[in-house]
Amino acid sequence: MDIRIRTTTDADTAAIAALLNAAFGPDQGPEIAALVADLLHDPSARPLLSLAATREGRMVGYILFTHTQIAGAEPTVSSAILAPMAVHPDHQGQGIGGRLIAAGLEQLKAAGVQLVFVLGHPGYYPRYGFDPAGERGLEAPHPIPGEQAAAWMVQELQPSVIGNVSGRVVCADTLNDPKHWQE
Repeated sequence: MDIRIRTTTDADTAAIAALLNAAFGPDQGPEIAALVADLLHDPSARPLLSLAATREGRMVGYILFTHTQIAGAEPTVSSAILAPMAVHPDHQGQGIGGRLIAAGLEQLKAAGVQLVFVLGHPGYYPRYGFDPAGERGLEAPHPIPGEQAAAWMVQELQPSVIGNVSGRVVCADTLNDPKHWQE
């Protein structure tokens, strides 16, 4: 499988939107594509990491990590949130999502990010090192119903952060809308 993971550029805007529309379908795709476009231009989302997985020059996967902070955390913690991640339906089940997650986490760790959050499928993200965040005193930006609490997850990229910090995660202005916090 000849998959290349690379940082996206402004020239990728249309390909990102097309991929998100294909991956999430007509009901959610346009809304998620608009969210990503807004996040890419939101100063409060920075620093951010936007990665594409390509095969033969065609975008087949996408992942975005944006800046977060933990309200009132002492000491200050460098953190990010993974939202969204998508793989084109024709390429799902081939490990592309896992490669995007691994590449993103590796780059974030090298940049000194300490924690990465995700609101996602609790059967998928734990394979890549994510664990429930609420149990560790790290609250989502908006309340998550109890039956979906396991979908709010965190991964520690630097040792000894979890257990020494707690509070509510504050994300980019664009992502800080309750409608984005329903799994």
